Amino acid sequence: MHRHPRHWILKGGLFLVVGTAAALLFTFVTMSLWNALMPELFGLKLLSFWQALGLLALSWLFFGRFRGHGMGHHWRHRMRERWMHMSPEEREKFRQQMHERCGHHHHHHDEPPAEGNVR
Repeated sequence: MHRHPRHWILKGGLFLVVGTAAALLFTFVTMSLWNALMPELFGLKLLSFWQALGLLALSWLFFGRFRGHGMGHHWRHRMRERWMHMSPEEREKFRQQMHERCGHHHHHHDEPPAEGNVR
């Protein structure tokens, strides 16, 4: 069934309004959380609304949120696959190398890191 062009214009307008409202709300929440926590915990300055919006834009660019799951999703999946194909000796060697680089992380020795815990 062919939709009238007016339908698509209304749908696009609704998407624009809802998307803008969501972005404004998300920016306000980010600014509020930052201003409530970061100055006290780390001695950082307060953020204005526009600085919070810029911070969100940078984080989305860096972490790939404009592309769906982001680059981290693919890296975690690939790392999990590699982990599953490692021998116990290779896993231990990998753990030692990561410990030397990053410090100690708590994982059980015979299971792969959970997807949410791989950084």
